[in-house]
Amino acid sequence: MNRLYDFLRRHPTWVDGSWAFVLLLVSFMAIALGEQNGGYHRPEWRGMFAAVLLAVVVTLRRRKPEHMLVLAIGTGLYQLAADVPPLPANFAFLVIIFTVASRPSRGPSWLALGMSLGAPTLSSLRWPNETEGQSAAETVVSIVFLTIAFCLAWVLGDSLRTRRAYWAELEQRAHRLEMERETQARIAVAAERARIARELHDVVAHNVSVMVVQADGAAYVLDTAPDQTRNALQTISGTGRQALTEMRRLLGVLRSETGEGTAQDYVPQPGVEQLADLVDQVRDSGLPVDFRIEGTPRPLPSGVELTAYRIVQEALTNSRKHGGPDVGATVRLAYGPDALTVLAEDDGRGAQRELYEERGLDGLGHGLIGMRERVGMVGGVLVAGPRPGGGFRISATLPLTGVE
Repeated sequence: MNRLYDFLRRHPTWVDGSWAFVLLLVSFMAIALGEQNGGYHRPEWRGMFAAVLLAVVVTLRRRKPEHMLVLAIGTGLYQLAADVPPLPANFAFLVIIFTVASRPSRGPSWLALGMSLGAPTLSSLRWPNETEGQSAAETVVSIVFLTIAFCLAWVLGDSLRTRRAYWAELEQRAHRLEMERETQARIAVAAERARIARELHDVVAHNVSVMVVQADGAAYVLDTAPDQTRNALQTISGTGRQALTEMRRLLGVLRSETGEGTAQDYVPQPGVEQLADLVDQVRDSGLPVDFRIEGTPRPLPSGVELTAYRIVQEALTNSRKHGGPDVGATVRLAYGPDALTVLAEDDGRGAQRELYEERGLDGLGHGLIGMRERVGMVGGVLVAGPRPGGGFRISATLPLTGVE
């Protein structure tokens, strides 16, 4: 049964042609029987010609509805002019009215409606002998009944058009929503990738820099100062463990999809409370740091805490990399009523302009870009550049109001 239904849906013209053949056959029989009984006094070929035209209308109504509407109107005018009274094939008028009304084009639909309103009246006026024996009231009722039948065909077709348009709009809306979800998913993926890239950069740039400095120092005093060498190796070991812990936390987000993550993979993100440990680690690597906190410390939003920590971490890493020999650094954390101010500067030679304005000599630097992105995400302002009198300064103002 389903195969038959699918076949009929794939070949609508064959279905319409079958119904057209039935109408044509019934019309020919009506003409023949009318001739035999003396009830059909017109030339037989005129009625047959009109029946054939109306059969064509039914057959091609779905392939070329506007053209078939014109052919149906022409056939009706031909019947009026050639004195061909209504035939069973005139049922094609109802069919073509329904078909045109169900299509999106409104012009042909209104034309079909006008045809619906006028055809019954014109038929009664053209062939008054067909209603002999009926009173005027009965004739009016007959005209009204036929007009209602024609208009009902138009209403049914227009309702089908409205329902199709409604379903098409629902499909388009569902498609748009799906596209929007895909776009939002891509944006979320890109944002997560950028966040992980910033975190990895900060972890790798800082901890690896400390490990390199300590390794160089240990190699230099390996033979002359075993105790300093041992301390340097311990610092390298601790820094490496810290880097692994933070990277494990980042990668735990990806591993959680397979269910292999553990509670140890999700340690809390660093904040301002860990700045003292960070400064001690940097001091142990040989960079003097003056660290001060101004104002009354209080709980901060997690995003602000992480941003402040990463700014200080990146600034001290840059001071160690670009400050030159005998460089000293200063870190200030100032709690204000509405904002947290982070100041990190050094008195070294500072970075070259292309290192902080053009993403490094090789175009791959991301440190200050990552800072600006972090500060922008919490609605803050970052100022970075050479310091008057030499060195480099980074200042960030992080708002505390309206930040979760």
